[in-house]
Amino acid sequence: MRPGIMNRPNGHVEARKLVVRPRLGQKRIRRDRQAGFSLVELMISVAIVAILAAIAVPAYTQYTIKTNRRAAEACLSEHANYMERIYTTTLNYGQMPASSSTSGATVATTLPTLDCAAPSQTGKNYSYAFGPANPSTSAYSVQATPTSSLQLKDSCGTLSINQAGTRSPSTTGCW
Repeated sequence: MRPGIMNRPNGHVEARKLVVRPRLGQKRIRRDRQAGFSLVELMISVAIVAILAAIAVPAYTQYTIKTNRRAAEACLSEHANYMERIYTTTLNYGQMPASSSTSGATVATTLPTLDCAAPSQTGKNYSYAFGPANPSTSAYSVQATPTSSLQLKDSCGTLSINQAGTRSPSTTGCW
């Protein structure tokens, strides 16, 4: 006898419906519904991403500003070390020692070009110069002035260091 066919005692053959049940662990597949996301689910996902972006972008901007400021502080320290080497050589902050290209000592009016001030380092965010005046026999001050639009948002502004190691601004968190 074939499955789904049933013989009755009166001799009539009757077909019965064959019910196929899923095996244990298998799910029925509903073919009447499209697979995918609804508009509400999509909008909730977009809202969550927007909230996360609203928190992350300002935090990243502040992190970048702080990192660039720390790099400028390190470069100011390198310039201060250079000025101390000049003083050790000439006993005068305002006089650059003689080099192979000059016949004698020259007056210091500009800072030397150090690697830390190159555009690939901090030079695209800060400019370095003596300030507010050129170095004298016993004093100097080196300033890092923000130049990029991002660093201009920094509340610390212009950073400086002098021969005594005094750093400005003295605001907490700036140095």
